[in-house]
Amino acid sequence: MSKTIRIKDIAEKAGVSIGTVDRVLHNRGEVKKATKEKVMAIAEKLNYKPNIAARALKSPTNYKIAVLLPLAQDDNIFWSKHPIGIENGKEAIYPFACTLEFFYYEMHNPADFLKQAAALLEWQANGVILAPILKNESLELCGKLDDLQIPFVFIDTNIEGTNSLSFVGEDAYQAGRVAASLIDTGISKVKDILIVNIAKNLENVQHLNLRNQGFQSYFMDAGDNNGLKISIEIPDTNPKVVKEKLDQVFKNNPNIGGVFVSSSRTFVIADYLQKNNRSNLFLVGYELFGKNSYFLQQRVINFLIGQRPMEQAEKTFRKLFDFMAHNAVPDKKDYQPIDIINTENMDLV
Repeated sequence: MSKTIRIKDIAEKAGVSIGTVDRVLHNRGEVKKATKEKVMAIAEKLNYKPNIAARALKSPTNYKIAVLLPLAQDDNIFWSKHPIGIENGKEAIYPFACTLEFFYYEMHNPADFLKQAAALLEWQANGVILAPILKNESLELCGKLDDLQIPFVFIDTNIEGTNSLSFVGEDAYQAGRVAASLIDTGISKVKDILIVNIAKNLENVQHLNLRNQGFQSYFMDAGDNNGLKISIEIPDTNPKVVKEKLDQVFKNNPNIGGVFVSSSRTFVIADYLQKNNRSNLFLVGYELFGKNSYFLQQRVINFLIGQRPMEQAEKTFRKLFDFMAHNAVPDKKDYQPIDIINTENMDLV
């Protein structure tokens, strides 16, 4: 039977204290670079494996983590993936104890966000996972979490200048540039491009703003297209509202050759294009799910840009938990890969 390698064994081999080895292995406190490298090399050579069960028995804490996410509504199931990833993260930390409590807010409803945020604070969590889609209201919540000294991490959307431990998600600015490059190669350089934002108050929706900025920046320094860039906001997904808005813009701008939808509700625009015999337009949007998948398969949507929400959510949970349980400070930003999806590879993503 092989001998169990202990921290004490590594300390003896490295000629350092047990406390120093513990700090290196659990990323606690300052240790000289040379010492850290020496300890890690010895630990690897000895095939050291931490006794997770013993460590958990020493910790009486049942970590309470609150999660504040947009509600996955009938026409947009993108946000239904994140809770699954977070639950997967919780299962992976066994035998540590963790209690999750989910709070859901309507995507473009600031009052509902604040209501759910108040309920979250009342629950008295040890840590918070937050999707700060609504910038102003999220900043208000972050201030209250700071006052209570409750650590928090951002998922999907980032807000600069806050005390979030980390952000896990796409680089929204770069994702906008990727969308622009796809449309640029798909239409004539003299055709106009329609930019559609499905939002009630675009200025307060951080990730859509960044995608728009990235999209526009591409044509300022890299794109070949020199047509008009026509930007509109549609406040909701009501088919009548969508039709009125788009009928008017296409009537006034007959030279449109490409359409960029800045959110995951790309299917709303695809449905309009199909029903109004405009499926020949080059359409790019975000996220592979349900109705988006259908219109991609029908080739009404040409490309979708995805960010693997379940993997993103599991990683976000782990960063927060490792900070609370092991004092492991995560990187401030962890940008996830951007998937470019079309009909040919949609079954492989």
